[in-house]
Amino acid sequence: MRRWILGFVVGWFWLGQGGVAPGLAMSASEYRQLGLSYRQQERYAEAIVAFRQAVNLEPDNLSGRVLLGWTLHKAGQRADAASELLATLYRDPFEVQAANALGIVYLVEGQLLGAVATHTWAEWLKPDNEIAHYNLSLAYQRLQMVEPAIAHAAEAAKLEPSNPHPLIALAIAQWDKGDRAQAQQAYRQTIGLDSRYQDPAFLNYLDEAGFSQDQIVRSQAILKSLN
Repeated sequence: MRRWILGFVVGWFWLGQGGVAPGLAMSASEYRQLGLSYRQQERYAEAIVAFRQAVNLEPDNLSGRVLLGWTLHKAGQRADAASELLATLYRDPFEVQAANALGIVYLVEGQLLGAVATHTWAEWLKPDNEIAHYNLSLAYQRLQMVEPAIAHAAEAAKLEPSNPHPLIALAIAQWDKGDRAQAQQAYRQTIGLDSRYQDPAFLNYLDEAGFSQDQIVRSQAILKSLN
């Protein structure tokens, strides 16, 4: 009896530390929760192992596959991320989260036509998809197609008015069009939402929001023009 109690306590403690207790079978849901815990700690390798185990246990759970694909992306394994997310879309072409995630992977990798195609599909599936509109704006701007870049950034800003990133995308596209006054107005709205965007150094973090280095430089130029 004492051994059983000791084993239970040790196992419970092990799980509390984020591990998997030996001999205790876990469900797919528990592996997903474990993976989320690891990912929050940026322990991506361990998170990927947990998410893969969840997928093995529940291969038809598409949200679990999206979690795996997105974590591979966060870990910098973007080819594997694209492969996993594309496989998810093959299983269900109408899975919006998979399309959103795959489009972002393509955008960050510079596969702009793939990003446009995937996010256009995601927008068609869900017209009020702020993620799709926002990333379409970034992709179209890089393709030097300013009119759709402006239209999608404006729509993203309308759908998520508390998010400063679509406004910066809008400012960049308007700047490229030559409409400096509108670009500056959009950027001032950004500062109104978050004063940190008055700091040129802070803009370097925009790469985490899908901006390319050239787009970051442009945003810094717009900020400088306000002074």
